[in-house]
Amino acid sequence: MIDTIQTIDGKKVSEKLLETLKLEIEGLISSGNRRPGLAVILVGEDPASATYVGRKKKVCESLGMKSFDFVLSASVTEEELVALIERLNNDQEVDGILLQVPLPKGLNERKLLDLISHEKDVDGFHPVNVGKLLLGLPTFKSCTPYGVCELLKAYSVETAGKHVVIIGRSNIVGKPLSAMLVQKSEPGEPGNATVTVCHSRTQNLKEITRTADILIAAIGQPLFVKEDMVKEGAVVIDVGVNRVDDASRERGYKLVGDVEFGGASKKASLITPVPGGVGPMTIAMLMKNTLKSYLGRV
Repeated sequence: MIDTIQTIDGKKVSEKLLETLKLEIEGLISSGNRRPGLAVILVGEDPASATYVGRKKKVCESLGMKSFDFVLSASVTEEELVALIERLNNDQEVDGILLQVPLPKGLNERKLLDLISHEKDVDGFHPVNVGKLLLGLPTFKSCTPYGVCELLKAYSVETAGKHVVIIGRSNIVGKPLSAMLVQKSEPGEPGNATVTVCHSRTQNLKEITRTADILIAAIGQPLFVKEDMVKEGAVVIDVGVNRVDDASRERGYKLVGDVEFGGASKKASLITPVPGGVGPMTIAMLMKNTLKSYLGRV
């Protein structure tokens, strides 16, 4: 049993990264360059999405970036969204375009995401960028898995030759993260791992997770990973953010991860909390991708 719980502080790592980006942007602007610009499209009134978009706007402006916000009714037509995305693709002031998902029913999410220019796809969802990621070519990396890799790097977690088990095979986290960690990499950079991806059809899941040097939970089920699923000394990364009812709280719920923290922390050498672990990194990596797009355009 691990005597001391060592948590990975995603908030601290993200703040350090954002400060570095801010200084770089200030230097670019003081040299006479225009401000980087990020366009965010929010369709409908999903509270979680609205909160997330609000945070993006706040961080964007704190770095000196322009924030172009488009809050649209759930009744917007697909044709109207297509026209907006095409306009933003051609707007020289916009370096990154983010379409907040999930979209209301009736809108073709895949079609609309693919319509965003791969050169402004700072979410890393476009097939061109996904393909480049698989090939190990420079590209925009999906923000949440990119953030996981940055946390591993910040805490000097060695991935080369290690067994990484990812629970979850989503296009947003599981699949791109497996591609990032299996890639050849330079010393000190995440990669060169042996990666196993588990999912709802995986048999003997517990036996597999117990072999993980690094266990990453991204399954979207609250408190799914228990103490008996964790290898002694493993690094545990909890990507999940789930709302569960909690009558003792004013808002009526609390946020928990996919990992039962209390039990898993007894075995883990390092573990991310929820909130405060992976979450803050997602927006930070979005800003890093936006600056990367900008630098390729100025």
